[in-house]
Amino acid sequence: MAMHLCYSLLLLTALCFLLRPIAATDGDADPIYKGCVEQCEKTGCVGDRCFQHCKFSSDGKPVDGPWYMHEPLYLRWKQWDCRTDCRYHCMLAREEERTKLGDKPVKYHGKWPFRRVYGIQEPVAVALSALNLAIQFHGWVSFFILVYYNLPLRPDKKTYYEYTGLWHIYGILSMNSWLWSAVFHSRDVELTQKLDYSSAVALLGYTLLVAILRAFNVRDEATRVMISAPLIAFVTTHIMYLNFYNLAYGLNVKVCMIMAILQLLIWAVWAGISKHPARRKLWLVVVAGGIAMFLENFDFPPYKGYVDAHALWHATTIPLTFLWWSFIRDDAEFRTSSLLKKVK
Repeated sequence: MAMHLCYSLLLLTALCFLLRPIAATDGDADPIYKGCVEQCEKTGCVGDRCFQHCKFSSDGKPVDGPWYMHEPLYLRWKQWDCRTDCRYHCMLAREEERTKLGDKPVKYHGKWPFRRVYGIQEPVAVALSALNLAIQFHGWVSFFILVYYNLPLRPDKKTYYEYTGLWHIYGILSMNSWLWSAVFHSRDVELTQKLDYSSAVALLGYTLLVAILRAFNVRDEATRVMISAPLIAFVTTHIMYLNFYNLAYGLNVKVCMIMAILQLLIWAVWAGISKHPARRKLWLVVVAGGIAMFLENFDFPPYKGYVDAHALWHATTIPLTFLWWSFIRDDAEFRTSSLLKKVK
């Protein structure tokens, strides 16, 4: 019954993501918004609010030096310039007008109208990304302490658990991914977008690889290399395509979702046919992970300008990460115990 629920949920999630059309961005096509931005870039003002770095000389150069010298020190790294400030404040002004008319929010340049906090573009997503990073670090450290200090070691001081190295790499890639997620949501520019997408793809590709190696109990190094090579080649090619050819959001979403669903299916099948003592935790992760992906499909405007579907997905991954590292520790204890029994 549990496996049937997993399959049904994952199939529904896959269909939702693969068949979902990429929503059009209506806001930046709005004549009133476009006129506001054009006027702002000329005058440096949106209503009563004016920007020092929007003042240009006759030759097109900013008055009083580069724009970033006009910002407070803590905001300079954010790279807010005349155009981005004009777009942001024109967006807010236009959304206030739309709200008064009873119209729903729309996307501007591919993003919902978020409200900045201390220069941070999506403050809730940034905070949740940072919290995910902290939970990943806690999980990785607790796993390290378990396998090297709490469980018996081989005479050569190596762990009995055959997948120790794989989970160390997973911890590092996970923390790296959440780091760039926090940076990207604080300031969405092409560089941070590429770093966020690339780190997420690398993590998902690697976790798919780990799922295959663990589920099929692959311990031979030569076999691991043979399995890893094509998957690493695919992930590397996709990352290079995103960075050097086309930063295609729609394609990247589909690639990420396919890899995520494949590994959830692998874990679900393995949990169903194995007698692993922590299989219930694994089922819970699979079901909750599928629901989390399903919920993210319901793209909706940010509540009060701060919390959208993606931020809620970040929130769901916090308890899932804690539970996932708990399963990894249980697996290390189970495998170590089994191997010690064989040695004796």
